[in-house]
Amino acid sequence: MTLKCINPDDLPSPQTYTQVVIATGSKLVFIAGQEPEDIHGKLVGPGDLAAQARQVYANLGRALAAAGARPDQVARITIYVVNYERDSCLPVIEAARTALFGAHKPADVVLGVSALSPGYLIEVDAVAVLD
Repeated sequence: MTLKCINPDDLPSPQTYTQVVIATGSKLVFIAGQEPEDIHGKLVGPGDLAAQARQVYANLGRALAAAGARPDQVARITIYVVNYERDSCLPVIEAARTALFGAHKPADVVLGVSALSPGYLIEVDAVAVLD
C-alpha cells in the first residue's frame, strides 16, 4: 500500500502529523483532526463554539479538496467537543456540519472531552472513500 501525505497550502503546516493521508489501492482518505485554526495556525473564535465549529468544518472541506475528495465521499467523522452537553452543543455543531455536508450524513461519533489544545472547543477528523 502506498500513502500520499499532503499538507495543503491553505491549512496550517503541522510538525507532528500530516493533514491528509491518501492510501491508494482501496482509495481511503484519512483526514487528521481539524482544529479551529486559520491558515496561520491561529485560534479562531476563542470561547465561541459556533465560530470554532464553522472554522473546523471549513478546514475539513479544504483538506478533502486537497485529497481530491468531496464531502459526499466522507464515510465517517469523529467530533471531539470540550464539555459536551447534547442540548446546547449539538444544534451548534449540526449547523456547521450541514454547511459542509448538506444532506449527506456520514456515520459519526461525538465524544465529550475534558480538554483539547488550550482554548479549542471542537475538533473533527474524517475518513473518506473515493470512487
